[in-house]
Amino acid sequence: MTSFLTRRLLLAIPILIGVSIVVFITIKLIPGDPVAALLGPNATPQARADLVARMGLNKPIPLQYVDWIWAVLHGNLGTSISLQQSVGSLVLKAFGNTLILLVASLFLATLGGVVLGTIVALRPRSVLGRIVSSTSLGAISIPQYTVALLLLLFAVETGALPTGGMHGTGDGSFGDLLAHLVLPAIAAALTPMGIVARMFAVALSDVLAQEFVESMRARGLSQAAIVRHAMHNALPSLLTITGLQVGYLLGGVLFVETIFAWPGIGQQVYSAISSRDMPLIQAGVLISAVVLVLVNVVVDTVHALVDPRVRA
Repeated sequence: MTSFLTRRLLLAIPILIGVSIVVFITIKLIPGDPVAALLGPNATPQARADLVARMGLNKPIPLQYVDWIWAVLHGNLGTSISLQQSVGSLVLKAFGNTLILLVASLFLATLGGVVLGTIVALRPRSVLGRIVSSTSLGAISIPQYTVALLLLLFAVETGALPTGGMHGTGDGSFGDLLAHLVLPAIAAALTPMGIVARMFAVALSDVLAQEFVESMRARGLSQAAIVRHAMHNALPSLLTITGLQVGYLLGGVLFVETIFAWPGIGQQVYSAISSRDMPLIQAGVLISAVVLVLVNVVVDTVHALVDPRVRA
């Protein structure tokens, strides 16, 4: 297992290097002038030249990348142009808030997907199975921002739940956080839930069609025991599906956070794009990409622990 994890971590290194290059080049292609954003439109040519030299923007692009990645490896993500604060502290705080929303959404998506997928696999031709299958297909088809807007309208009309933010005017208790978390978590989780439900239904159906299941039925095992064994064998597929949804959620929470004013990395990057704050955009995208790569490593490792064939 140690050798498998070592190989997987070594494979992640070139992926992370490629990710950093793509992020750096993408930010360079975004329209906007960070020098003008710092000095204003009426800056003198000499002031612009001094700032360009200080920021290293007069160097060739490859050298700019080397300087940037060297600073990142030493924990220096730069200074926000619009806020004039350390980008590292801003991004880490926002990502912590996004992580709360991500974990809650992933929990709802996985739990709901497993329940719905199990119903479809066990009762594929029943009325309930057809309803659940159609519901999961509808969940996949509806964009996250549409669901978020509908839930926001519901909250505004009924006043049942908070319409935005992470905390209210109260004491910031855990219950207050949960109340603010409900709507954005549901909005972010609905599409991944539909995907997990449909994919898990297929995986569980394949396991239930295998010969060892018929053998267990012949020995008189209960339906609950058979389903438990079948779900254990379908667990590697569930891990893979769930790991893929983390990437989808990291990209999709941008709309959800913006609509519900959730102070996460998505809303921060959106605000940074509006103000052409290149260091903040760069750091937010890089952190999200690195986390996605590391999540894939964790998923592969857990997959190997559950299924010995992967280690071999």
